[in-house]
Amino acid sequence: MPRQIAATFDYRCPFARNGHEALVHALRDGADLDVTFQAFSLDQVHVEEGEPPVWEREPSEWGTGTTALLYGIAIRDAFPEKFLDAHVELFAQRHDHGLKLGHEDVLEAAVERVGLDVEAVKAEVWSGRPLKTLAAEHTEAVERWSVFGVPTYCEGEEAVFIRFMERGRVDDLLRALDLLDWTRLNEFKRTTIAR
Repeated sequence: MPRQIAATFDYRCPFARNGHEALVHALRDGADLDVTFQAFSLDQVHVEEGEPPVWEREPSEWGTGTTALLYGIAIRDAFPEKFLDAHVELFAQRHDHGLKLGHEDVLEAAVERVGLDVEAVKAEVWSGRPLKTLAAEHTEAVERWSVFGVPTYCEGEEAVFIRFMERGRVDDLLRALDLLDWTRLNEFKRTTIAR
């Protein structure tokens, strides 16, 4: 039976990009993983206490990452055969091409690049379903695993926030996932990185 892993993402985070590329490579290489790609809103993390959550606001008040998350969710749920390609491409728009994810034309270009019908994806994005899903997934991550950022990797009730320094390294990913059940280790953080 494959290991069931949930991995949080927001397309703005370079560390989420590094880890999620590794997840995509691992899955394509046949790793025995069942991965739930779980949206987590960094826009929501920065909402002041007492203010309405991102998903209850008008789109003009969302911040730069929410629309990109809606595109990712829409593709994951309605066009799953293209999700892995689109997931990598949505990260690339920000981290390879230096584009702003708050601009819908940037997201549309990513959709088109992976061979999806832009209008069909946009219809799903703005149907309201992805926004409800974002609210549910973000809330579950906070309430169930006490997630505070991305990327966080969860297995069962264990969750670990991990920052991979290199992109797409399956060996780093699998090594880190093996530490999820080592519950006596709370924090492991280097004081400096030789670069």
